[in-house]
Amino acid sequence: MRLYENEAKKVFEKEGIPVPKQFGVISRAEELKDKKRDLVFPVMMKSLVLIGGRGKAGGIKKAGNLEEAVTLSEKMLGKKIRGTSVDMLLVEEAVKEAGACYVGVTMNPANFNVIIMVSPSGGVDIEQVARENPEAILKIELPNNDKILPSEKATKLAGFLADGIGGGQGFLENLKDVIVRVYGTFQKYDCKVAEINPLIITPDGPVAADAKMVLDDNGLYRQRKVFELLGVDEVRHDVSEPTKNEIRARQAGFPYVDLLPEDYRTDPDKLYVGLVPGGAGYGIFSIDEVANVGDRFFGGRVVPVNFMDSGGGPSLKRVAEMFHLLMDYDIVDLIISSRFGGISSCDTFIRGLVGCLRTRKNEGRRVIPVYGRMVGTDLPSAREFLEKAKKETPGDLVDMTITVGNQTIMAEVIRKGIEKAFEIKGWKV
Repeated sequence: MRLYENEAKKVFEKEGIPVPKQFGVISRAEELKDKKRDLVFPVMMKSLVLIGGRGKAGGIKKAGNLEEAVTLSEKMLGKKIRGTSVDMLLVEEAVKEAGACYVGVTMNPANFNVIIMVSPSGGVDIEQVARENPEAILKIELPNNDKILPSEKATKLAGFLADGIGGGQGFLENLKDVIVRVYGTFQKYDCKVAEINPLIITPDGPVAADAKMVLDDNGLYRQRKVFELLGVDEVRHDVSEPTKNEIRARQAGFPYVDLLPEDYRTDPDKLYVGLVPGGAGYGIFSIDEVANVGDRFFGGRVVPVNFMDSGGGPSLKRVAEMFHLLMDYDIVDLIISSRFGGISSCDTFIRGLVGCLRTRKNEGRRVIPVYGRMVGTDLPSAREFLEKAKKETPGDLVDMTITVGNQTIMAEVIRKGIEKAFEIKGWKV
């Protein structure tokens, strides 16, 4: 469950972490006029959305007076940032900046060790810093899940920040205090992430100009006091950082997860495989099976790119959109699909796939090979439709190879599909 920035700052403030003065949250520009007696300009106008990249998308603005604040809020409210509508704005004091840094705590998913990171390069995506200037990050991993950050670790982290920020040595103890409190907040509230970026260095000391908290859903039963503090009545599952594909799938009504980040750089020597399975369990199996077949027969040069679930009884339109999405995803070289038992109809599945291919051929859109198998509900009518469709529009369906029945195991279907994709690329198997 991800908190909005104003909520995270409320928790930070409770835990003794300095934050800018909060003037409130508005959903209409007119509300600023009601607050004009309390406002001290300049103020920051910040879009409250559960995704990153707000600043680059125009979701954070500075207003020098009431008139400017009203004009900016009218432009910002209702705007979409990466597909998410801005319905609320946080209005807070604009702090004077003498320097900016980063403090974050998370967990290593491989071994569940707590990781705390700091960087004097604040206000920039920490992923970008890691790529372009890794020496500007100090990362400490704590295998013992310490409830309180050991003093010597905190001193080392604070010293690293102080050395990297102009004038930072004068705030060494303040920085250490913030680092200890951010770590303590992470542990106290069962967080997956607790982060300040940027932590602004002002003439009076460090202030959390931004705040990010993601609570572990599994620990929410222990966090009723957080709900009371924030006035939240129900759980909001973590919907942070959806990709363009994930937003598109959500709007179309089916679960979808990208396994690779949006800025992923493809390896020209690897094959990227999209998956359209019949259900959630088979979707997870498909990821593993594509990876396993790739490792066993193709030297580890095969990468599954997504999880997907059609849901029970999907419509023709939804099935077609599942294939459209992956064919529009430019890194995908091959689609592996399966319809295996369950309550979903093979007939609907094959009609949706054929409809997708016919549409794309007719409109001159990108088409990539589809290999799959269908077994289960409505198989006789699905087989009949498929045979008829191949006779009616063979050119439209030349890139589709669907095995009917279960005489061929799915691993072999996957292997044949990958071999065909390798052949198209001119690669040796």
